[in-house]
Amino acid sequence: MPGEVPEETVLPVVEETLRLDKRVVETGRVRVSLSTEVEEEVLRETLRRRHAEVERHPVGREVSEMPRVRQEGNLLIIPVVEEVLVVEKRLVLKEEIHLRLTDEDVAVEQPATRRVQHAVVERVPPASDPADR
Repeated sequence: MPGEVPEETVLPVVEETLRLDKRVVETGRVRVSLSTEVEEEVLRETLRRRHAEVERHPVGREVSEMPRVRQEGNLLIIPVVEEVLVVEKRLVLKEEIHLRLTDEDVAVEQPATRRVQHAVVERVPPASDPADR
């Protein structure tokens, strides 16, 4: 048929679109519980004590100058002088104080309390989602 217009063919164009959504899904739970224990312990330490024994030794000897404090082993000798008024002044060693120092080690025990915590971790299955039913 001359003069006829050929029939148009319409081809639909199809396109797919993708949509990406995110949702939170619970995959498991963890339960942590702490327990505290009180433990009694005995603390041990060695302490040092120092004792002093004081002995007085009368001397009664005249000296020309002030004697010095002196150490003989663990004995400390401290001179004590007195001025005595005579026609002239003289130093008279009246006495010496002998001070002996001794050390003693003493073991001491003292009860003490300390707290200790323990953690227990257990896995718990996820709660079921009502929307999945």
